[in-house]
Amino acid sequence: MIEFNSELLIPPLQPATGYKPGFDIQAVVNGTARLTEQQLAELYYHAPLLDLGRWALAVSQRMHPEDYRTYVIDRNINYTNICTARCTFCAFKRNDPEAPDAYTLSYAQIYEKIRELMAIGGTQILMQGGMNPALPITYYEELLRGIREKFPAIHIHAFSPPELVEFSRFFNLPAAEVLARFKAAGLSTLPGGGGEIFSQRVRTRISPGKCSGEQWLDVMTEAHKLNMFTSATMLIGHIETIEDRIDHMCRIRRRQDWALANAPAHYTAFIHWTYQPDNTPLDKKRKWNPDFGKPFEFDNGRTVRLADANEYLRMLALARLYFDNIRNLQSSWVTMGPKIGQLALFFGANDMGSVMMEENVVSSAGTSFRLSEELICRLIRDSGWIPAQRNQYYQVLKRHDGVQSPDLQVRQPAVFPKRQHHITPEDVARYQAIELTISAPSRSESGREK
Repeated sequence: MIEFNSELLIPPLQPATGYKPGFDIQAVVNGTARLTEQQLAELYYHAPLLDLGRWALAVSQRMHPEDYRTYVIDRNINYTNICTARCTFCAFKRNDPEAPDAYTLSYAQIYEKIRELMAIGGTQILMQGGMNPALPITYYEELLRGIREKFPAIHIHAFSPPELVEFSRFFNLPAAEVLARFKAAGLSTLPGGGGEIFSQRVRTRISPGKCSGEQWLDVMTEAHKLNMFTSATMLIGHIETIEDRIDHMCRIRRRQDWALANAPAHYTAFIHWTYQPDNTPLDKKRKWNPDFGKPFEFDNGRTVRLADANEYLRMLALARLYFDNIRNLQSSWVTMGPKIGQLALFFGANDMGSVMMEENVVSSAGTSFRLSEELICRLIRDSGWIPAQRNQYYQVLKRHDGVQSPDLQVRQPAVFPKRQHHITPEDVARYQAIELTISAPSRSESGREK
């Protein structure tokens, strides 16, 4: 097992400039005290980023002392982009079903995507879509049964809470009954999409037509009652305040406490990512000027405050310190890029997320990072851990200890394309025959003679 010295990995600040929390941070790091919302706010506003990283890494090492860090091979299948919601941060949706680029995939198209996933060693699908009122419940039940029958080894991780709330409305059925029917047809776990920020003040401005924060949480609670594990998410860097983020995290931790005490399933992971502005209606709003106004003052949603790498890592470290009841935190390299994704392993993340054979939503907003299994393994190994492929329950399927690891295999010699201009032996002889004369300047040229 690898022993990390966090003092060397992330050096502490000098005592003369260091920050000392107004509470026992070491008790939080050791797991003997729970971070409060007030303490979380104090750390956000006052703790240096490197101190947060040092504390979060220590918590991650306590919760995950193993010598590996994980990733999963799956495919993001967006079965339709037709959607009744009008989220201002989304560049993927199409509200008009007659739009030239509106679509709904056929079963055959979805099956072909799964075959391609299995060909590269994939183990699960993440299937989400817009909220399409034209699709009956039989479309989903038959699709789930078909996938289960044709691809029994594939784990089906599908349908976020906003979709299930709309299914309940479309089909005139309680969300719990829709979940039970989908589970019987083959659904295994639920993704945390659509969480955004739970504050209704924010949701009415960035996601009109989508479920409320409490409805999102209620769907997840119903899933936990049915022994279906789920993930939790948060979107940052749009019009929310820090207090909105803290409220969001508080609600998730409170529901997780309930699930761990009363239900057979719970949240397996927390993932947060940053709003990507390109091609979205929200990008038309004014951007925050740091020389004017309070940093995170809510001004009725008129100003967008984008989140950079510093902000992303700060919130990741805070999440690791705060979520003492959620074991896994994913790195969001899809929005932050591979290097910040790698650095996230030192700020609280223990998982690199998915190889993500396909992704359509974030890339529609102008961000299109792609990582192969080879590169994900290399990022993990270069960070000091052994890369390990996992399933949706964070159980290790394959450790990459030896030379057969995707990042350690011997590469074939490169084959270079033919030159466009061929040089003949005659050309070589002619070039070599050119006399090269280098002479010193004359005395007159050198200015020594007048």
